[in-house]
Amino acid sequence: MPHILVVDDEEDIRSLLTGFFRKHGHQVSVATDGESLFAALDTQPVDIVILDVMLPGEDGFSICRRLRTISRVPVIMLTAVADHVDRVVGLEIGADDYLVKPFDARELLARVKAILRRAAQPELPVTGTASRPVLSFAGWRLDIARRELRSSENTLTILSSAEFDLLLAFAENPQRVLTRDQLLDLARGSSYEVYDRSIDVQVGRLRRKLDTGDDEPSIIRTVRGGGYLFTPTVRRG
Repeated sequence: MPHILVVDDEEDIRSLLTGFFRKHGHQVSVATDGESLFAALDTQPVDIVILDVMLPGEDGFSICRRLRTISRVPVIMLTAVADHVDRVVGLEIGADDYLVKPFDARELLARVKAILRRAAQPELPVTGTASRPVLSFAGWRLDIARRELRSSENTLTILSSAEFDLLLAFAENPQRVLTRDQLLDLARGSSYEVYDRSIDVQVGRLRRKLDTGDDEPSIIRTVRGGGYLFTPTVRRG
């Protein structure tokens, strides 16, 4: 039974989502702010967090940023502000999806299911990856089975579910120009509704995590008018 943590200071929202998700076979816990969110995470494992932006004290953006330093649990952010800037900020700090209030609970459920499905059963290409689930490139090791990225010093780099899926799409198609539409299909599935520039945001986040800051060329290069190119050679196994 998937475990959802709903973080919202509005009691009616917490009650509505608790009843709705339990009706559809999910375990639900609730929190009202950042402090109770992290306390809940220390108590038991959580499969996905639904996080309101407008919280008393520390806002949802700050909470999500802190959460990403310790966990890659998927996060869906809720906001009453229908502003594209807020959407970009949410994605940049590590949220996997973003929904504006008032929302249809069925749409939220569909997004939760899509994210949980990707996290639990990543789609593997038929290129031998299933039998050799580690991809190595430019000093990095991407463990597909564990959904982990480690540096040459074996240090774990925290990736959100969306970041991992996008990096896997790149690593499975090295030295090939991929358009935004192709990346959406490879990383998330064509039926998954996302903000139309979210790929650019996710790529920017991956670059900051992968590039060393030296004079070496970027691992993910922008191709003008084309899309993106994953530059390193990838070794399997």
